[in-house]
Amino acid sequence: MKGLVLFQVFGIFLLCGNYVLSKECTNSPTQLSSHTARYELFNSQNETWKKDVFSHYHLIPTDDSAWYNLLPRKFLREEEEFSWSIMYKEMKNPGSFKSAGDFLKEVSLHDVRLDSNSTHGRAQQTNLEYLLMLDVDNLVWSFRKTAGLPTPGKPYGGWEGPDVELRGHIVGHYLSATAQMWASTHNHTLKDKMSTVVSALSACQKKMGTGYLSAFPSEFFDRFEAIKPVWAPYYTIHKILAGLLDQYTFADNAQALEMTRWMVEYFYNRVQNVIKKYSVERHWLSLNEETGGMNDVLYRLFTITGDQKHLLLAHLFDKPCFLGLLAIQADDISGFHANTHIPVVIGSQMRYEVMGDPLYKTIATFFMDIVNSSHSYATGGTSVGEFWSDPKRLASTLETENEESCTTYNMLKVSRHLFRWTKEVAYADYYERALTNGVLGIQRGTEPGVMIYMLPLGRGVSKAVSYHQWGTPFDSFWCCYGTGIESFSKLGDSIYFEEEGSIPSLYIIQYISSTLDWKSGKTVLYLKVDPVVSWDPYLRVTLTSSLKEEPAGQSSTLNLRIPSWTLSEGAKATLNAQNLDLPAPGGFLTVKWSAGDNLTLELPISLRTEPIKDDRPEYASVQAILYGPYVLSGYSRGDWDIKSGSTNSVANWMDPVPAAYNNHLVTFSQESGDSTFVLTNSEQSIRMEKLSKAATDAAVRATFRLIFDNTSEEVTTITDAIGKTVMLEPFDLPGMVLVHQGTENNLWVTDSPDDEATSSFHLVAGLDGKDDSVSLESVSRRGCYVYSGVNYSTSVSTKLSCNSESSGAEFNKATSFVMNRGRSEYHPISFFANGASRNFLMAPLQSFRDESYTVYFNIQP
Repeated sequence: MKGLVLFQVFGIFLLCGNYVLSKECTNSPTQLSSHTARYELFNSQNETWKKDVFSHYHLIPTDDSAWYNLLPRKFLREEEEFSWSIMYKEMKNPGSFKSAGDFLKEVSLHDVRLDSNSTHGRAQQTNLEYLLMLDVDNLVWSFRKTAGLPTPGKPYGGWEGPDVELRGHIVGHYLSATAQMWASTHNHTLKDKMSTVVSALSACQKKMGTGYLSAFPSEFFDRFEAIKPVWAPYYTIHKILAGLLDQYTFADNAQALEMTRWMVEYFYNRVQNVIKKYSVERHWLSLNEETGGMNDVLYRLFTITGDQKHLLLAHLFDKPCFLGLLAIQADDISGFHANTHIPVVIGSQMRYEVMGDPLYKTIATFFMDIVNSSHSYATGGTSVGEFWSDPKRLASTLETENEESCTTYNMLKVSRHLFRWTKEVAYADYYERALTNGVLGIQRGTEPGVMIYMLPLGRGVSKAVSYHQWGTPFDSFWCCYGTGIESFSKLGDSIYFEEEGSIPSLYIIQYISSTLDWKSGKTVLYLKVDPVVSWDPYLRVTLTSSLKEEPAGQSSTLNLRIPSWTLSEGAKATLNAQNLDLPAPGGFLTVKWSAGDNLTLELPISLRTEPIKDDRPEYASVQAILYGPYVLSGYSRGDWDIKSGSTNSVANWMDPVPAAYNNHLVTFSQESGDSTFVLTNSEQSIRMEKLSKAATDAAVRATFRLIFDNTSEEVTTITDAIGKTVMLEPFDLPGMVLVHQGTENNLWVTDSPDDEATSSFHLVAGLDGKDDSVSLESVSRRGCYVYSGVNYSTSVSTKLSCNSESSGAEFNKATSFVMNRGRSEYHPISFFANGASRNFLMAPLQSFRDESYTVYFNIQP
């Protein structure tokens, strides 16, 4: 037992003292920690590059070697008379543990239904359509190939390609996503499809006969255990295990649970053999490769099975070199690959819930604190190029490759656990911020299967021009596609939480329109949240309910989050038309509730700025602008200077865009040849450009707001504008207008016309005589019109040209335009902001698709 005692001592040292002198943890070359770099490397034909990179694979720093030499060698071989299970019991005395208890209880996704007309409901529907698009045979193709079974269909591309070492990961994500989507929608077509996937995988597992199940051969693990290059095989195994476990948890698929247990038995034996043959530190050395959330899924499995093997194996995936840093509360995570390590923290949170070990609560709490205080953007997201940068140095990291979507998905899990433990509003506020800004905007509108990998946060960036750009439904399948389809399948999982007790108690922490079948409260709750708009700065919530089964008199307690971003002044809550006293922002409004009650909540939403997390004085002016939980971004190709003046109130230099202004947005088009061309602001010069798709920079530049000479004009449709005097303001340049510079001179855009008359035009019926056309006649030069030319190609400049006796049909055609609704439109949350050299149109970051934008601004007095 001497070796066992030594292991106990050094096990404690392992967690609390490892890497005090060195933060190295993932010892493979830094670039190989990136999934993107790994994909490029394994698909490269440059053998010299590969050889150079792999020559540094799994280097161990000197201090690591010294530390490892202190550990007992091959201790399991010395204690072979003990099974792993018995040894673990001796070491940790698991029979005496008790769970940490007193956590808020998750409300089942089966009991929550999102409002289909809400932003969240539409996002969920878009994801459902994508899940239904994916073909079962194509998904499991590589699994069948590995098992030696017939392979109907064809393999998908991207990271699921049959020659990509990470293949199979998306199938695990698919199982999780479909299980959660089934719970969220009860779509029976989806249930049939996901059950077919489970059955197909079961056939593969049975064919191989060892419990092993993957889309790649088990030889990948031979390389993994030999510390040879291989692309994260346990990462994929975690996804498959989690997917099967979710199929059991959400869809009661008993076959999936048995498959999970058989898989875990196989990997238990593999890890046991590594430790017996070498040592436990050799196993930990192999964990320098990304292993996903293996500890998390194994702790979850243990809560179902109670099998000590599952508990032991979970603990062996608690990556000690990273958790040890957090245990001693060292803010030294810079340089680590973010999404390799966040899942390890989630697993440690599960260990706390299972074992009640307070050290793991401390680890998770400290981790969340340092990420929030030093490594998070205003969106709630973290990482640049997949890695954590130096703490409080984020101003230097703003670019196209910020905020890997996977990291946001996983940070939401971390904050969710912490909220359930503590009921602290700060964690619920974080969840709202990260979900609103870092998740809802990664879909391209309502296009199924089109998502992004990174969320660009630099100046003049676009989701369409980052390294990965928008993905495609069948040929991308990045890691962020997997977490993306999961995120949009469980949008209802953190709105409500229950607190157990003699009186049913419910916490409402996210204001998302939805219905809850609250079984312990014996009522159906209806949460209605009015769409947030800029011109009415309030979050308005209505809560009603209907009785399910108990006679009148059943009462319960509701606790409603009062977000930290709101204000006490102007806040109002009523219960059955009676005013309630509200707590300060950052607390909970607690009410006694009975079926039939009606509660209303009005919370002021204000504009505010938030400095970037950077403690260098020269970056103090770099700030984001928020409206409640929404991060606002400006339509910008790189401009970022804002003048705030001497005021401290953001409302003094930002104005809400009135609701009626969308009725004033127009696009002017002409046909030339076989193409449609649109009047476009191109670098403040007015040109005719080919019509492009919506939600692009081209669509933005082809949209103008009609500013009426009579500001009291009420226009409900664009045809109401015909016959009126107007100015044309480019959609993304509030305060600027189109002007002419005299006849036969090109039109221009400026914020200071020499003569107001040069910017005013009569909107008249088209000179070509067609019913649907209009012409723009200059107020200052009567008889002169905006003129495009005839039989032109793209990028022709427009000018002011005058009608004369010699003018004919060609002139009439060149001065006549079809006026349609604008190619772009104002988001309901839109503002005009005063800039130093130009003004900005601001809208929520989540609303941008291909358009260029800037998130952080240089805000100066």
